Amino acid sequence: MIEDSRQRDHYYDMLIEKNSQYEGIFYVGVKTTGVFCRPTCPAKKPLKKNCEFFQTAQEALLAAYRPCKRCRPLSSPSHLSPDVKSLVEAVESNPEKKWTDKDFEALAIHPNTARRQFKKYFGMTFIEYSRARRLGLAFKQIREGEPLIQAQLEAGFDSGNGFRDAFSRIMGELPSNSREKTILSSAWLETKLGSMLAISDQQQLYLLEFVDRRGLETEIAVLRSRLNAVIIPQQTAIIQQLKQELTEYFAGNRTAFTVPIALIGSDFQKAVWQQLLAMKIGETYSYKQLAQRIGNEKATRAVANANGKNQLALIVPCHRVINSDGSIGGYGGGVERKKWLLALEKQVQPTTMI
Repeated sequence: MIEDSRQRDHYYDMLIEKNSQYEGIFYVGVKTTGVFCRPTCPAKKPLKKNCEFFQTAQEALLAAYRPCKRCRPLSSPSHLSPDVKSLVEAVESNPEKKWTDKDFEALAIHPNTARRQFKKYFGMTFIEYSRARRLGLAFKQIREGEPLIQAQLEAGFDSGNGFRDAFSRIMGELPSNSREKTILSSAWLETKLGSMLAISDQQQLYLLEFVDRRGLETEIAVLRSRLNAVIIPQQTAIIQQLKQELTEYFAGNRTAFTVPIALIGSDFQKAVWQQLLAMKIGETYSYKQLAQRIGNEKATRAVANANGKNQLALIVPCHRVINSDGSIGGYGGGVERKKWLLALEKQVQPTTMI
């Protein structure tokens, strides 16, 4: 989501003008209707206070907005293939659905065709699109803190079943049916590098991830399973502390995080994560060096896997691990974010930070 107030003001002016030069530059989410639109949408323009602006359609989907039926922000009607149109309609008719190859067969569409054409038209695969819609529904309560019924109606469900299913599949059964389960709290945090999801209890932080990270659903499912937990939208003192520390970090005023954390994993994974926690800001290790530091230089591949399983982005600094040849390597939050984080940490002086 675009946070800069001047940029938001400018985009709002372009929205009022229906300026076609901004097609593909931004999308607008309308809080009162729950839809997102192109800059040229013919619908009545919303008040500025009810608008949120996004650089990509995927960001809008993850923020729980659904595509406007008038301006069709995910369509270029003169170019969109019948296969892609039918897939978009199928997702919107059942957005909480998790797709399998059999579902594509039922529509007589090959999965590779869906992947290739969606990437061509929208810059994301079909699975990424359907996942963003599904996650967006579950995240809506977390993001807005709205009553379930209000979130359900704004998400376009006349019945609560679809919305409830979408939320429950990812976050667990709602608390009324979960008396014997651990209750975890979740919150949506906006940062310079995009929206993040935080999950904690009253004592420690369990998860911090960018909401567009691939595999986030799986991470949440693993956390719920290991702790026999249900996750509800709610702020905690831990999350408030985290929010403050993230603000300081992104401003270049913090070298390490002090928020209490829980490391949920195998002994080997925890050993890798502890080595990451011991790293100083501005340092980088290769996967081989990290393996050497845990006393098993032959475990490079296992170390890389453990690095990728880290559920506490930024806090446990897996972004500081690079390839042996000095190249940037991969990152669950995206390579461009990794480059930005490493550049930030190299520029600051540790003595000037907390």
